[in-house]
Amino acid sequence: MYTKDGESYFIVDGHIHFWDGGEANQRNRYGKGFTACFYDYHRNLSPEEYVWDLEKFGNYPEDGMIADLFDNGYVDKAIFQPTYLTDFYINGFNTTEQDGAVAERHPGKFIVNGSFDPRDGENGLKALEALHERWNLKGVKLYTAEWKGSSRGWKLSSPGAYDYLAKCEELGIRNIHVHKGPTIYPLNRDAFDVQDVDEAASMFPNLRFIVEHVGLPRLEDFCWIATQEPNVYGGLAVAMPFIHTRPRYFAQVIGELLYWLDENRLLFASDYAIWQPKWLVEKFVDFQIPDDMQSEYGVLTPDIKRKILGLNAAALYDLEVPAGVTASPAPTDSGETIGAGPKVPAGQSA
Repeated sequence: MYTKDGESYFIVDGHIHFWDGGEANQRNRYGKGFTACFYDYHRNLSPEEYVWDLEKFGNYPEDGMIADLFDNGYVDKAIFQPTYLTDFYINGFNTTEQDGAVAERHPGKFIVNGSFDPRDGENGLKALEALHERWNLKGVKLYTAEWKGSSRGWKLSSPGAYDYLAKCEELGIRNIHVHKGPTIYPLNRDAFDVQDVDEAASMFPNLRFIVEHVGLPRLEDFCWIATQEPNVYGGLAVAMPFIHTRPRYFAQVIGELLYWLDENRLLFASDYAIWQPKWLVEKFVDFQIPDDMQSEYGVLTPDIKRKILGLNAAALYDLEVPAGVTASPAPTDSGETIGAGPKVPAGQSA
């Protein structure tokens, strides 16, 4: 929990990892380059006092992660989002099994998400069932740009992908987190494109598609899709740290998201260990859209911040929220949500 100026915030960090990107686990130059690319994001967008050296960044200690998230970072619950990358890393970069072992050692602190890849065919469907049985999955993280042999990525519309989404629906795995963000070396830019979310969300209305990194740098494409698809959500990892280095840009991003979607479909995430939740939470609670931008984007109220920082993720994952940490319902023009169009910014009237 985080408390400031009499307001309390239940914090769910919706996108964290316990990776091994160190030199000993790097299978090839691509693994080395992937870790280095992540590190550049960490080094360039973090406050100076939160910057690690490359060696620690590649293979940080478990007890340090627990302290950064829960002891110092105000996090009440964190969601592991696996990224396998077995073509780049000998033991994988950040697998469900690695995450699950940590979660078992720290009961009550983590949610373990699984993953799937339609290129794995029937064996992958069986593996997904086994992951679900082992971890009682409520979500999966999909990395559509991941390399597998000669394949340089896949799409939600790829052959077999719908079989996996149907299996998720059958198993009750409703939260489908899809990495759609900035290009990361050596992965291909086109494999991060958000366009394949549109059809999948229409075809599977009972699933929730959380577009991680809100499609950046394709924010406009994401917003137009999410406006028409009420089961599309935005994960704010990567967008959040611009609150430090580019606050007006962050105001534009969050303003556009609140205009086109609403405050019930945005999820806070630190993307730990790229960034740490402590400074992100503190800066977001203190942040306000600049005065000269409020006529277009409105203002960030404590209720909006409470929803983004934890209440929205708590609703998706059926988490118990402490008494007294609530927020008012988002204003709507009607009871209809499908194809509702852009929303009136908070603090304005229609």
